[in-house]
Amino acid sequence: MGQAGTLILVMAAAVVAPLLAHGVGRWARIPVVIFEIVLGILIGPDVLGWAHGGEVVDVLSDLGLSMLIFLAGYEIEFAAIKGDTLRRSVAAWVVSLALGLAIALALTGLDLARTVIIGTALTSTALGTVLPILRDSGDLEGRFGTVMLAFGAVGEFGPIIAMAVLLSGRSPGTATVVLAVFAAITAAAVFWALRPRPPWFSQVIRTTLHTSGQFAVRFVMLLLVAMLALSQAFGLDVLLGAFAAGLLTRLVLVGAAPESSEEVLEKVEAMGFGFLVPLFFIVTGIEFDLASLLDGGRTLLLLPVFLVLFLVVRGLPAYFLAPRDLSPLSRRALTVYSATCLPLVVAITAIGVDDGVLAQSDAAALVGAAMISVLVFPLVAMRLRARARGTAPELPRGAGETETW
Repeated sequence: MGQAGTLILVMAAAVVAPLLAHGVGRWARIPVVIFEIVLGILIGPDVLGWAHGGEVVDVLSDLGLSMLIFLAGYEIEFAAIKGDTLRRSVAAWVVSLALGLAIALALTGLDLARTVIIGTALTSTALGTVLPILRDSGDLEGRFGTVMLAFGAVGEFGPIIAMAVLLSGRSPGTATVVLAVFAAITAAAVFWALRPRPPWFSQVIRTTLHTSGQFAVRFVMLLLVAMLALSQAFGLDVLLGAFAAGLLTRLVLVGAAPESSEEVLEKVEAMGFGFLVPLFFIVTGIEFDLASLLDGGRTLLLLPVFLVLFLVVRGLPAYFLAPRDLSPLSRRALTVYSATCLPLVVAITAIGVDDGVLAQSDAAALVGAAMISVLVFPLVAMRLRARARGTAPELPRGAGETETW
């Protein structure tokens, strides 16, 4: 089937996925992303063989991943995750990176190139995937939501930085310099974003919000594309630009048009979660190497190993370094949510396969374990949070916090 037919099937799967999630919801709350991936596998070459990857579909899928990371960046509220919470989240990820690289070094038999790929993949948190689940369950508000945002943001941003330094093909020193220049330009953009906007800016946002002009949405897309292009020009992963664009967009919109920012975000989310993001997850399913897993052997054995390692490498540091004011049940939920991963695992393993460093079978085991983490871990975390809410009252976001920079 050609690209047009594949795209039709992908969009049909995108429509069916929430229907399945809604239907199953009366028995179990399963994230819609699971149905998207499973439907992608079903229509893909290893099962029905109806849909195949291609240039057009792959470009749209890459845009979907960028939009997912962009929306994760937009959700970050630095005023809420500052101080001790931020320090703890950074420390937890640094421990995860050291632990992941050490374990990967042992797994690969001291193969440094494969170690970097596998070790970095083990440290990621799928904040963009977890956020809709947190929002739907009501856990995004309150102290737990603040902590989860901090740990998830660092778990999303940290691996992107590691990819920029370790997987760019440059020497670590050169990569660090390039990254520092990119950071300086981004800091200048943040300074610009924090400056007061002229009155006409917010007026145009308001007056075109419900017209065909849609100035705010177009401006957001310009920021996203500009940051993607900037990161690509520096030879960095475009996901770094997508995350930075999300941060910048929040600063600009909240500062210039706070009364319209939520409505603008709803429009951008509709574009993302209504089209681009599900396309990414469905194409991930289509391109998943199911045959390697079904053949058994080493690939099938590695899958549960990687699943456990996600909990050990990413989850345990989050548990031990979580803020002391979280209840034990909430800390366990944080552990499981932090170990939930997928988008960056797909991106990192794709780099490894393209560079000839990582075998397709090893990539399939990593991605397969990440897919199971998205299926299983949020369900476990939601149950833990439900029990936590039943045993202790939840503070609203910001209440009871005395953190300082």
